Amino acid sequence: MPLQLMKGNHALSEAAVRAGCRFFGGYPITPQSEIPEYLSARLPQSGGIFLQAESELAGINMVYGAAAAGFRAMTSSSGPGFSLLQEGISYIASAELPAVIVDVQRYGSGLGDISQAQSDYFQATKGGGHGDYKCIVFAPASVQESADLVVEAFDKAEEYRNPCIILSDASIAQMVEPVLLPEERGIDPDKAWAVRGKHGGEFKRVTSTMYYIEDFDAYIKNKYDTMAHNEQRWESVHTEDADVVLVAYGISSRICKEAVSEARAQGIRLGLIRPITLWPFPVNAFSGLEHVKAFMTVELSALPRLDEDVKLACEMRVPVRHFLGGVSIPDSSVITEAAIAILKEQR
Repeated sequence: MPLQLMKGNHALSEAAVRAGCRFFGGYPITPQSEIPEYLSARLPQSGGIFLQAESELAGINMVYGAAAAGFRAMTSSSGPGFSLLQEGISYIASAELPAVIVDVQRYGSGLGDISQAQSDYFQATKGGGHGDYKCIVFAPASVQESADLVVEAFDKAEEYRNPCIILSDASIAQMVEPVLLPEERGIDPDKAWAVRGKHGGEFKRVTSTMYYIEDFDAYIKNKYDTMAHNEQRWESVHTEDADVVLVAYGISSRICKEAVSEARAQGIRLGLIRPITLWPFPVNAFSGLEHVKAFMTVELSALPRLDEDVKLACEMRVPVRHFLGGVSIPDSSVITEAAIAILKEQR
């Protein structure tokens, strides 16, 4: 198929349909409103169902029901709406059902603001709802990845029977770039987890909770340990000889790539680790980097978040500093200067 110019939210939505998504329940909120807007027209064309819920609480529970019935189901939100989804995500995880949740991050707590930000990191990666569960969290850094990773999210949700999150941001969601969309997939009607009513005179499955499993503690630990081991994704840029390594995801990682190129042109050994999965955090990316003198996280937020996982990943062998951009995407030269200052500090 030819490349197309598409907005990030539109590319993600179209790729979701082509990946077999046939149900969306959600509520509009900037900067993700193009997702429900697009799907309101596109899903009925493909035989799917679009429902604008009366709230995010209703939307996530519609997804819960659709997933239980065997649909590939999705919702999307941002900021305060993402907070309202957390209880439903916990219930979906407890019932071991696959679903995809998209959070296009916006700035601030409470109602916040519609500016771009990366402030929902803890809520997405540490489990925003109650209980012992985790979600695989994908972080696209381009329109192409927005399309690719939503397909991956549906596949992994079904593989582990667990909700998956796409943690986007306003910049990636609103920018327009060339994208190669996936081929349309057929739909597998035989879902092992689906509640189909009576089958051969008996109920095929009752979807409620997984706590009926014998030795639940060992079962759930093994499930999430397997995910943590198998599903780490990242991109490394010039880390093999770097003195300072930047760590950034989403829109921040794109600026950091420019900073690495600028620094290298000046003879400064700067590198970058870009997590593609924020959970499981790509700790394997930090192995073999004993030569690195310091790490610097770069994110659009008022408070540091990413540095906590970086400190754990590098086992505190070297300093971990942070660069906080707030709502403003920093110029790459500013990041380069901050990295040089850290390097001088370590000498």
